[in-house]
Amino acid sequence: MGTGHAEPASERHMRIGICCYPTAGGSGVVATELGKHLAERGHSVAFISYANPLRLGELPPRVCYHEVDQENHALLKQFPHSLSLTAKMVEVARTHKLQVMHVHYAIPFAAAAIMARQIAPELNLKVVTTLHGTDITLVGSSPSFKPVTQWSIEQSDAVTAVSRYLRDETYRQIPVKKDIQVVYNFIDPDRHEVRNPRCIPEKTSERQVTLMHISNFRPLKRTEDVVRIFARVRESMDARLVLVGDGPEYGRTRELVDSMGLSKVVRYVGVVDEVVPLLKAADVLLLPSETESFGLVALEAMASGVPVVASDVGGLPEVVEHGVTGFLAPVGDINAMAGYCLQLLEDCSSARRYATAARARASLFDYAKIIPQYERIYEQVLAGP
Repeated sequence: MGTGHAEPASERHMRIGICCYPTAGGSGVVATELGKHLAERGHSVAFISYANPLRLGELPPRVCYHEVDQENHALLKQFPHSLSLTAKMVEVARTHKLQVMHVHYAIPFAAAAIMARQIAPELNLKVVTTLHGTDITLVGSSPSFKPVTQWSIEQSDAVTAVSRYLRDETYRQIPVKKDIQVVYNFIDPDRHEVRNPRCIPEKTSERQVTLMHISNFRPLKRTEDVVRIFARVRESMDARLVLVGDGPEYGRTRELVDSMGLSKVVRYVGVVDEVVPLLKAADVLLLPSETESFGLVALEAMASGVPVVASDVGGLPEVVEHGVTGFLAPVGDINAMAGYCLQLLEDCSSARRYATAARARASLFDYAKIIPQYERIYEQVLAGP
């Protein structure tokens, strides 16, 4: 990860396809923001997905979106999505004369892009694959998919991972020799307006504090731990919990809230396009995940001046500085995480110090330092054979 002043935009105009999941997860957010920033820097970008990416909204200049067809014919009910995706990639690449297809996830996107490259050899399309996490640690490493994941990585023209942890985990789980470059996720500091951090905000009572959790509510996010940590904090101070997102564990989490008598102090926001306005109301972000390949929401919280209390796993130690921008604890250690929350919330001067350090740390992940790294990778693969 670079430091110092932002680099100038690439002098070479490039035509880039970006394939990602359109949902609220970190990979889709990063891919969408990457495409928009590339367009701002003069490149042409074509998004390819089965639905409009959550943060794409109105199409900015030099950006287009193409939706993958969903076959409804009775004989094609089991039609693999990857084949529809490949066909759409070929169509879009030929239409826009794409030079690079940047896919965010090895399975199924990298495999589809490599097939598209073979179908349209006249384009000499380059494939750049970014690994985000579950494509390696959950899906790609399963015996059913590991050969495809390995092939997709080896056949890509360039491969990146969003953390050192994920790069090392890929090498550990999958027998690949391909060079994997670490390119961190990023934020736009200008979107995180600096606020005067307060540990006693005006909420339903003068002294109420706000703990927040943002995720897709998958089991590995351990949302029940979030509720139990919050309950421990409530024993010592007036606090509320704001839950942002939705997913498989949403119902179970809500049942636990009700059973613990916390329903009056827990707010459910659901899926939102932009989390920054919500983060401005938070005093602590809770992220007690079983694993995180990077932890984009932790970075977004820090950019908003919100300290993070998280699990000491995966790529999170590369984002959160323990004892400086927040705290890290072993997975499942509810008492430790609740104690760290209280340490942050009971002292206003301590809260301000952590908030300042969090913003400073987040600035190292400024998009103006990260986007040029991707541009260099595109230029390198285009200069190759």
